[in-house]
Amino acid sequence: MSILEDLDKMRALDPLGMYDKIYHFPEQLEDAKAIGQKANPDKNLAEGINNIIIAGMGGSAIGGDLVRSYLGGTIKVPFHICRHYRLPAFVDNHSLVIISSYSGNTEETLAAMQDAIARKAKIACITSGGKVAEIARANNYLMIELPTGFPPRAALGYSFVPLLMLISKLGFIDNVEKDIADLIIGLKSYRDRYAQDLKTEKNPAKSLALRLYQKIPIIYTGPELTDTIGTRWKGQSCENGKALAFNNQFAEFNHNELVGWNVIESYKDKLVVIYLRDNDDHPRISRRMEIVRTIIEKHGVDIIDVFSHGDFTLGRMFSLIQLGDFASFYLAVLNNVDPTPVKVIDFLKWELDQ
Repeated sequence: MSILEDLDKMRALDPLGMYDKIYHFPEQLEDAKAIGQKANPDKNLAEGINNIIIAGMGGSAIGGDLVRSYLGGTIKVPFHICRHYRLPAFVDNHSLVIISSYSGNTEETLAAMQDAIARKAKIACITSGGKVAEIARANNYLMIELPTGFPPRAALGYSFVPLLMLISKLGFIDNVEKDIADLIIGLKSYRDRYAQDLKTEKNPAKSLALRLYQKIPIIYTGPELTDTIGTRWKGQSCENGKALAFNNQFAEFNHNELVGWNVIESYKDKLVVIYLRDNDDHPRISRRMEIVRTIIEKHGVDIIDVFSHGDFTLGRMFSLIQLGDFASFYLAVLNNVDPTPVKVIDFLKWELDQ
């Protein structure tokens, strides 16, 4: 029996319940929507704002990146993600800095928060507690409090939905609640095709994990709607699947990384390419994808096309995320590892504290 058909083995490898967190992601979105609805920001928070900065790292920052991708063509205020100890030089008292730290104790984000305070920026916080919550309460900052108990990468709904709704409530974008409600319905309708008890030949997530097993995935996307999703796929492959992965985007990599495909003979058998596709990809991006396909396939490297599905933007984005999350879980199973612990990150944090 394949390990992907052995439910007992899969459950034994997953004592902390990563599969359940992935399967019940739509319910997390429902809870996140309720949290966002309760937020009552003072309209003064938006007055005189020239730019918005999301300060965060890892799973807490990617919610901001997804908001950036989603709103890229509609939001008229510059919108920046800061993954650093220091904020960009342009941040001042006309900036809105949203601190996104699920744990509330992320070292880089706390430093960025102190930087925002020093520059007299307007500040709002999205966190489950920790030092961020302490500082927010002490300074009477708007704080959207999240439930505890999730690895940050498994709390994507909490880092995305309340942030999106906050930006809407402050008047920077139109109301988004209907799109979020439709998203939840769509993800619930699709998840059973990726479920543990569905055999591999009928399960796209299991089939994809098999194609990635013992390979190094290189994930290529367009520069707009799917760019952050490629980063999410890479992160989930590394953190859940415990497998190295890389990502880049068209058309940028055509101007540099593409040349590296000329010298891969000694390791080409270890590579697999994933194209994340969307029907709204720019026509020239689609054309580039097809030309590059001929270059890569000449080296005998497999290219897997993964298309978004759905009839609205948010649904298409998260259809790709849902598949990638399930596939990363099955990749962990194939690698015979627990998907939840990230011991090397814990070691790094410990060393930094010494």
